[in-house]
Amino acid sequence: MAVTTFQDLPLADRDREWDGDAAEKRVRSWAHAEDEPNERYRDAHVWYDADQKENFTAYKLLIADVVGGKLKAVPRGVMAAGNVVQGARGGVDLPDKDVDRVKSHLAKYYEKMGDQAPWED
Repeated sequence: MAVTTFQDLPLADRDREWDGDAAEKRVRSWAHAEDEPNERYRDAHVWYDADQKENFTAYKLLIADVVGGKLKAVPRGVMAAGNVVQGARGGVDLPDKDVDRVKSHLAKYYEKMGDQAPWED
């Protein structure tokens, strides 16, 4: 189990719509990861199961999309991931030992957006 390294991705426009399924397809194409995940694909997510890293289903909390040919963190994607970590949409199944690191990773993007992570209220 692993939390991805914080990439400090540039932010997409705050009003950019978030469609996780469409973003996932664009990220796969951009990363040249159509057959199996790779490091570039991993960078778009906050967490992955390191024991299953060759499976797309091992990657959780996608926060990035390809905008203008570049990988960017999408504010609405960050917020969606933050909400899921807080239990929205059924929550996310993560090992207890990774939850604080996932929140820390996401909190860096909230700060970059000029916001506060929902768990810091």
